[in-house]
Amino acid sequence: MKHRRNQRQFTSVQRRRTQRRSSRDPLWFKLLLVALPIGAGSAIFFTGGPPQADAAALSALPGSAPRDRERATFTRCNGGGWNCVIDGDTIRYQGRKIRIADINTPETREARCNTERALGDRATARLIALLNAGPFTLEATDRETDQYGRTLRIITRGGQSLGTALVAEGLAENWKGYRRNWC
Repeated sequence: MKHRRNQRQFTSVQRRRTQRRSSRDPLWFKLLLVALPIGAGSAIFFTGGPPQADAAALSALPGSAPRDRERATFTRCNGGGWNCVIDGDTIRYQGRKIRIADINTPETREARCNTERALGDRATARLIALLNAGPFTLEATDRETDQYGRTLRIITRGGQSLGTALVAEGLAENWKGYRRNWC
């Protein structure tokens, strides 16, 4: 009999402790526990999915293309600049002069005729638009610099050369190792 009474007392003491503990938890805490997962799920749904994986991790995967990491706002160079386009195949990026290695475009400063200058101005304007359209990659070539000390790079976006776009639009030609007469 005594054992049953102690068991009832213990059970009632346990019940009181549980009631006190649950009544001590503030309502805002309980709401937060429910709202947080709902909010996180909604954010993922409305933003188009979970965050993208780290670019370094993606490039380490076999068969994966490198992600474009370079980005700047380009203008036309007028006697210098940090991020600007000199002509259709030469830019300044972070103060460094870079020659686009896979194309040749008409000259703008040393044009041989008005036709070459006009086409060179169009190529320059188009290159500015292409560079400002989003992130890009500067890919190394077989040589680091040209005979004038400019860094040689191929500019790509999503694995495709921006120079190829200029060639397709008739504003450039594939690099053949020499300047063409555009007149």
